[in-house]
Amino acid sequence: MECTDRGERGVDIARRSEAVIHEIGENYQIGNVLVVSHKATIRIILCNLLGIDVGRFRDRIAMPVGGVSVVELGVHGPLMHALADRSYLEENLRSVPGH
Repeated sequence: MECTDRGERGVDIARRSEAVIHEIGENYQIGNVLVVSHKATIRIILCNLLGIDVGRFRDRIAMPVGGVSVVELGVHGPLMHALADRSYLEENLRSVPGH
């Protein structure tokens, strides 16, 4: 299993974050919840939610710095509405590399 930059295994991050996402789903069934974290953790959470092999998070999901992703936790499972959106930034900031 691939490790993140700090050496923690992606599967361990997925396990810990899955509990948090489950808690959010249970406690906030209506409305929006903002989850903020490091790029690697967000990519791992998204992979886990969407059924993508967590060990491939770097290969499957690009996440530039400041990217906003939107996932709806619905009755049929997670539904991705946006991935790594930076349209809210001014153009000069959107074009700054940060992968």
